[in-house]
Amino acid sequence: MTDAITPVDPPGLPSNPAFAHGMILPVAPTLYVGGQNGVDAEGVLLEGLQAQTEQALRNVLAVLAAAGTDAAHTAKLTIYLDPGVDPDPAYEASRAVWTARTAVTVLALAPARAGALVEIEAVATIP
Repeated sequence: MTDAITPVDPPGLPSNPAFAHGMILPVAPTLYVGGQNGVDAEGVLLEGLQAQTEQALRNVLAVLAAAGTDAAHTAKLTIYLDPGVDPDPAYEASRAVWTARTAVTVLALAPARAGALVEIEAVATIP
């Protein structure tokens, strides 16, 4: 078995370059990255959706690296958005690293972190 994550897109389902219908993970330890906001190393929340998304993605990458893995071994990336924002900047910021991602609008980001417009979590294997 390979250590690569294999996308599954069965015939008869529509193809989409933004996601796979399923992902086969190799037999390996699995890392669940807790929700990351757009806060820097000092805990300062950055201003605006684009900046927060880019920082949250850097935070996710830092957790992956600390666990000995990377974006190539990420099977699932979920972007939670404040209901008042346009999701396009979040997709654009994540597109450089991840092609498979899901964005969801949720009602309760701000109470967890005042001013947070985005929270990102991931699931990855550790090769």
